[in-house]
Amino acid sequence: MASGGGVDFEDLLPMMATKLGGEGLVKELCNGFELLMDKEKGVITLESLRSNAAAVLGIEDMKEDELVSMMREGDIDGDGYLSQMEFCVLMFRLSPELMEESWFLIEQALQNHDDELVSNNNKNKNKNNSNSSIS
Repeated sequence: MASGGGVDFEDLLPMMATKLGGEGLVKELCNGFELLMDKEKGVITLESLRSNAAAVLGIEDMKEDELVSMMREGDIDGDGYLSQMEFCVLMFRLSPELMEESWFLIEQALQNHDDELVSNNNKNKNKNNSNSSIS
């Protein structure tokens, strides 16, 4: 999906994530959601996306089937709308680079967690061994 300047959306998310950090990026995504959502329903509808996409995203020439496809791709629970969570997930999914980075961070966190568990397990073994040698 390209904007009027010819820059792919997926090129901007990783840059935003680097500049704003994780929390800042999520806040900006939430702001984007609020700009696109139907104010009465509190979700993004096809109509609210259609009417706000040009103004907010700078995508004047987005075709109806592209809008429908975007809604369908992001609609995880199948209710025909995008909730804030579905919108944020969709934005991450549209950015392969950010998804790659996210998987790397998740793997790193899991590895750190595993290392911590091993370390704690070893400490407990050593503590139990020293307690048994005292008795």
